[in-house]
Amino acid sequence: QVQLVQSGGGLVQAGDSLRLSCAASGRTFGRCAAAWFRQAPGKEREFVAAINWSGGNTVYADSVKGRFTISRDNAKNTVYLQMNNPKPEDTAVYYCASRKYSSYCDYLATTKYQYDYWGQGTQVTVSS
Repeated sequence: QVQLVQSGGGLVQAGDSLRLSCAASGRTFGRCAAAWFRQAPGKEREFVAAINWSGGNTVYADSVKGRFTISRDNAKNTVYLQMNNPKPEDTAVYYCASRKYSSYCDYLATTKYQYDYWGQGTQVTVSS
């Protein structure tokens, strides 16, 4: 079992920067891809970014491309989401996610159904 514990988040002004962290414990990330999702009030949970085990491949939602950066430090069992130039429409609860180990768990999945473990969520509010 993998436990994901998130930190960071809070209130930020549009144009500022913010970094979210997601630390894994238990069986860690198991050499699998990890991702960030977000959910705004009244909306479905949506994909934000994903990264493979080595960190060499990433994928982003069009809405955050060029502004957000996903990264990981496997020595620290931690995945990050650097949010630069956030906008009010980025306001949401952000969740990190990881996958159960399998032969394909390192593929960059972009749907919530492909992830097995979730962090507790952290609120990010961007004021204009």
